[in-house]
Amino acid sequence: MKKRLTNIKRGLAYIRGIITTIVSVILIVITITSCEDDEVGASKSYVNNWIYSNMEFWYYWNTQLPSSPNRSLEPPDFFSSLLSSQDRFSWIQDDFEELVKSLQGITKEAGYEFKLYQQQGSNDLFMQVMYVKPNSPAASAGLMRGDIIEKINGTQITIGNYQTLLDKLSENHTINYRRFNGSTFVELGTLSLTTLEYPENPNFLHTIFEIGDKKIGYYVYNFFADGPNEQYNNEMNQIFDSFKSAGINELIIDLRFNRGGTETATINLASLIGTDINASTIFAKREYNDLVEDAIINDDDLGPEFLISKFKSLPQNIGSQISKVYILTSSNTASASELLINGLRPFMEVRLVGNKTVGKNYGSVTLTDNQNRSNKWGMQPIVVKSYNSLDQSDYDNGFLPDILDEDNDLVIYPLGNINERLLNLALEDIVGGPVGERKAASVVAGNSVDFISPAEKRAVRLEGNDQRMRLTRVMEKAELIR
Repeated sequence: MKKRLTNIKRGLAYIRGIITTIVSVILIVITITSCEDDEVGASKSYVNNWIYSNMEFWYYWNTQLPSSPNRSLEPPDFFSSLLSSQDRFSWIQDDFEELVKSLQGITKEAGYEFKLYQQQGSNDLFMQVMYVKPNSPAASAGLMRGDIIEKINGTQITIGNYQTLLDKLSENHTINYRRFNGSTFVELGTLSLTTLEYPENPNFLHTIFEIGDKKIGYYVYNFFADGPNEQYNNEMNQIFDSFKSAGINELIIDLRFNRGGTETATINLASLIGTDINASTIFAKREYNDLVEDAIINDDDLGPEFLISKFKSLPQNIGSQISKVYILTSSNTASASELLINGLRPFMEVRLVGNKTVGKNYGSVTLTDNQNRSNKWGMQPIVVKSYNSLDQSDYDNGFLPDILDEDNDLVIYPLGNINERLLNLALEDIVGGPVGERKAASVVAGNSVDFISPAEKRAVRLEGNDQRMRLTRVMEKAELIR
């Protein structure tokens, strides 16, 4: 009991320390000690005891923890044995430093994101590049959105080897790839790609379209992150300042590649969009397990107000200029992206275009052992459930778009091109008629894509983790299309 109380006090101390950055449905970076501070080293027994003691306090479903778990299991298996059947998102990682970096958008990579498809009548797979990150090795090498990758390090990607091959993407590697030339996908040979620790800027693209009497702002935002010294949030504010100055009257936010991030960045974006909101308006509410929630409520420095997140008053807010917001979604749109959708809905129309979202209305914390640095493990357990100001949190199965489209064309346009599929669908809905000259891939490509068909969707999870490392994050973004 004494150690439990000590743990609670330490947990609350860390909550106070990160009061401005704790989140509802996404990522928090905090540390908390093991209950066995006197134990030296990071043996399996020590690590498993550390896992259990932290899960007892923090885990959202802590009342469902097994009373006598098998502590002889290896840490990943022991952690998995503790998880609730309702939990799709908690994970553990053997290098907490790598975990923390990945959550900050810093990963070792070449700088491209992709989907996986299966070739008809075969076990062969191929990757299609969804976007290339600016100033990355992939960008420097000339890789482009829409390129098809069939081989990694000279080996054809298949159902049997894709996990092993995708693991190679965090190191220098080669790819064999094709590019659409207007009529077919042509072989471009082999491309050598280097990797580096790449700090991705989530503010990927923004532009304004003028169509008739519509002035439409378009913003591609690929994960929620504040950035060093609020750099990314400040850039976001500048983007919306340009939207406001230009007098846009419609807004499209592209979150199809956005799996989440910090609540502070989420609130920042919501505060730039929301109609009739200010610093006293509730954006979201948090629900923890009874142990954590009671400790928060009864803490003099926290109290009940800590369970509520509010909008910010930002001069760049465009809520008075728009009647609704369009959000482009995919089967990878999750967590903070869904928090944004849910948090804005009480204040304005949120119109979704694309595929059904993931359905993550929970948030996690990063737990590391700050008393014993020989324990390199880091956990990301679910600790909180999120609600909007109307106490709504009914998107466990994801948000179903108003305009449903799986966005599976193989002939794809650059992001920001008015013919790009999801953007085009949103633009057509805004103006009430055809925009551009987009054609279906089956028409444009003819027989060149007949050999490729969508495959049964496959769950891609490594060691039971949702984002164990960059590879896992890539895999989740690269699910097989049904």
